[in-house]
Amino acid sequence: MGELSRQTGVPFKTLREYTDLGLIYTLGRSPANYRLYTADALWCVRFIGDLRGLGLTVAEIRELTTAYLGSPDGPVASHLAELLHCSRERLHQRLAAQQRILDRIEQFQAEHQVDLAEEDQCWAGDPLCT
Repeated sequence: MGELSRQTGVPFKTLREYTDLGLIYTLGRSPANYRLYTADALWCVRFIGDLRGLGLTVAEIRELTTAYLGSPDGPVASHLAELLHCSRERLHQRLAAQQRILDRIEQFQAEHQVDLAEEDQCWAGDPLCT
């Protein structure tokens, strides 16, 4: 696992989680109980990284992997397309939420433009300021 971690830059703990979830091809364990990986594991980790970079969750990647390994001749591409659609929708929702925050900041700044420009020690309207 150390070599795989060095090659990919993915922490041990994450590799362990991915392996336990069945996302990384392994050869099982050595007599000393170390996880054994082949070069195929490197592809798995990179592919997981690509999918995570596209916004897929680990649960979604596991769902895709389970479907693929359960039926290698099945329609994995259409399943991936559906997951990418969900990821896109989540991203649109997050962008909309962030835009609402930006709008509130702009509204607050417009409403308190004078107060924000002053060098006062008290915030305007603070009942403790006299």
